[in-house]
Amino acid sequence: MNLLRRHPVAIVLVVLLLATAIHPLSPLVDAVTGSAPGDVDLERPVLYVLFAPLSNTLDALTFFSLARAEWALTIWVLLLAAWGAVRASSDSLSPRRVVAMALLGPALLVLLAGAAVLLPRPVPRLVHDGAGTVLDYHAHTNASHDGRPGWTLAKLAEWHERQGYEASYVTDHNVVYDGSLPVPEGTPISLLPGVEWSVHQQHVVAIGPVEPVPRDSFQGSTARMIRIFAAIERQGGLSIASLPEYWRYHWDDLGAFVLGGVDGFEIVNCAPKALGFPSDLRRQVLTLAGSHDLMVVGASDNHGWGQVTCVWNVSLPGAQGFHTNRVFARPLALVQGDWQPWTAAVTQPWFLLRSLSWSERASWLTWVLVILFYRALPRREGQSAGLGILARSVLRRRKAASAPPAPKPQPPTPHPPPPNKTPT
Repeated sequence: MNLLRRHPVAIVLVVLLLATAIHPLSPLVDAVTGSAPGDVDLERPVLYVLFAPLSNTLDALTFFSLARAEWALTIWVLLLAAWGAVRASSDSLSPRRVVAMALLGPALLVLLAGAAVLLPRPVPRLVHDGAGTVLDYHAHTNASHDGRPGWTLAKLAEWHERQGYEASYVTDHNVVYDGSLPVPEGTPISLLPGVEWSVHQQHVVAIGPVEPVPRDSFQGSTARMIRIFAAIERQGGLSIASLPEYWRYHWDDLGAFVLGGVDGFEIVNCAPKALGFPSDLRRQVLTLAGSHDLMVVGASDNHGWGQVTCVWNVSLPGAQGFHTNRVFARPLALVQGDWQPWTAAVTQPWFLLRSLSWSERASWLTWVLVILFYRALPRREGQSAGLGILARSVLRRRKAASAPPAPKPQPPTPHPPPPNKTPT
């Protein structure tokens, strides 16, 4: 009980790590069937597992939907600020120090969010046993207006290769990539031709032998926009309706998309604005695509921001239509659309812990116990916890062991009693 009172955060975290191990989430989910696949897995680098608390936290921040991110960050900032202020006030610090302590937690949270977007780090890599090519259907370079500055074809290829992709379509906004741009030697994956057209309230990914189109012809109304599917087909390309636009603006028009000649739909898109796509609507799109033998794909929608993907496609050789791909996604990304945004401050950490592998869970427990041991070391009054206390204690014991033994004290020499004087 005394340990719980002194270190409540560490003890609660240990309990949660053990409790979430009872019913963990699969590392990957087949986004079409909803089941855990048996022939693909995530290969986690040693450094990723060694620093699993940081690695998993940065992944969880990356896999927020936009609405859930806004709610979670707001709640966390307020709680951290209040906690810092209360602790500082209880220590009778000056008002300036109280404000500084109140801002410390939110500042660290902002740094973590920035690290999730920009910090180079080890990331999981998809490995699979069967046939097929690990493929991304939707990714951007700095040729897009919202692409990260300096995000070149070579950097895009390196980003994909680190995560197990073997090929990726390059689909910049309204800029056709036809493969004619020089790619540096040693580019680790194949970069395939494509483009993402911005038309009336919809983004359409076009892949294959695509050419420029008069976009103005597909603006102004849904009826005019739908004609772009036939235009892409005449060029010999394939058209894929992108998330979140068809979900947000054309949900009642998907039948017209099919009649207009769309070749497929994104069912998972890693962009924060698209991660909120609910599972029940995904199932409806799968039913529609399956009944018309249309492609379903996952999209990293990478723009150079963020270090990790939430989805991979394994494109099967010779397959067409609905059976072209198997789509594998991280479960933490798939649950974003199934929980109310205001619950994110609690549910995101809960699903993070449930999605840990055994090696990651062991890393978390090790770090918690190390920090708990560090904080629990005995210390002098007024001195903060630290390994210095332990080091000085050990040093004193070593000195005592190596010092020569002190000489034994000699017993006092007895003196003869003085002679008795007799009176004369």
